Amino acid sequence: MTERVIKVGLGDRSYPIVIGNDPELGDIAAKALPGRTDLMIVTNETVGPLYLEKTEEILKKAGFNVRSCVLKDGEKYKTVDSWMQILTSLLEADYGRDCALAALGGGVVGDMAGFAAACYQRGVPYIQLPTTLLAMVDSSVGGKTAINHPLGKNMIGAFHQPRAVIANLSTLKTLPEREIAAGMGEIIKTAAICDTEFFEYLEKNAQKVFSHDPKVLSHIVGRCCEVKADVVSRDEREGGIRAILNFGHTFGHAIEAFLGFGTWLHGEGVGLGMVIAGSLSQRRGYITHDEFERLKKLVALCHLPHEIPESMNADDFIRLMRHDKKVRHGTIRYVLLKRFGEAAVYSDVSDDEVRSLITSMKDAQRG
Repeated sequence: MTERVIKVGLGDRSYPIVIGNDPELGDIAAKALPGRTDLMIVTNETVGPLYLEKTEEILKKAGFNVRSCVLKDGEKYKTVDSWMQILTSLLEADYGRDCALAALGGGVVGDMAGFAAACYQRGVPYIQLPTTLLAMVDSSVGGKTAINHPLGKNMIGAFHQPRAVIANLSTLKTLPEREIAAGMGEIIKTAAICDTEFFEYLEKNAQKVFSHDPKVLSHIVGRCCEVKADVVSRDEREGGIRAILNFGHTFGHAIEAFLGFGTWLHGEGVGLGMVIAGSLSQRRGYITHDEFERLKKLVALCHLPHEIPESMNADDFIRLMRHDKKVRHGTIRYVLLKRFGEAAVYSDVSDDEVRSLITSMKDAQRG
C-alpha cells in the first residue's frame, strides 16, 4: 500500500500527516526536524517493548542522537508527575533548545509529550508517531496537548502543533479489541458531525476494522485525518468551528472523571457521550428517532458503551461538566447534532433539561 499524505495547512507551520504500512520514518523525521540532532522518544511501558528498539534504530540511522523516556501506561498517569518525568529526562540528557521530541504511543503519550515540548526551554519541536487507532484519527492531529487535573480532563495544556504525524497502520495489529473500539468512538463522531456518506460506510464496514482489513483501515484513518486537518486549518485554537469536534466529549469527559480517569478509555466515554448528546438532539427535534437509533446502533456495533453507569446521576454530570473547557461565563456549551451529519454548539441547554434527559434515559435502561 502506498503512503498517503494529508496536509494540515497552517502557513509556515503546516505539516504532513503520513499514513501507510511502515512509512519511511527516518526520511520523514529528518525532513520534519531540519537541523535537529538530539531527539527524545517518549513512549510507555506497553508500547516500548513492541516498537521502541526498532524506532530508535531507524532514527539513529537517520542521523539523530536518540534517548528515550518510558512512562507508565494509562490515562490515570496523564499527570503533572509524568509530564515532569519527561522534562527531567530532557534535562538529564543535557538536551538544549535545539532538541526535539517524538511521541511514540497513543493519545496519552502524544498529549504529554506535546505538552512537554511546548514547555521545555519555552518550546521545542516534536513529531507524533501514533500507535493506536484513536490517536491516528484524532489526538495526534491538531496540536492540542495537555495533562489531566483531578477536577477535569485536559485542563492544563497548550496548543503546540507537531512538525509531522506519521501513522504506521501496521502497529494496529498489536492493539487489543478494546483499543480498536475506543478508536471507533472518534471515528463515528467524525462521520456523525459532517459526513453522512462516511457514516453509511461505517455502518457497512465497521466490523472489518476489528479484523484489520487494510483497505478499510486506510480509508477510515485517511478520511478522519482529512476532516481533522480541514477543521484545524480553519480554526486552530477552537474559537469557532473546531468546537464541533467535541461532539460526545462534554458528557464523555464527565463519565471518565466520575469513574476515575483510566477506568474507561477515552473513546468509550465518547461513545456513550454521543448517545447522550444524540438523544438530546432528538428530544429537541434536530434529528429524527430513526437517525438517533442509527447512531446508537453503530456505537453498540463497535463494542462501545451505550448505557449510563447505574451509579451516575444527572447532578453528577452537571457538576463535572462545569469543569469542561467549553464552559463560558458559567454556561455549559453543548455540541449537538443540528441535523444528521452536521453539528453546532448550543448554549441554551438548561440544567433541568439535562436532568430530565439523564433521568429518562436511565429509566429506559432499567426497563
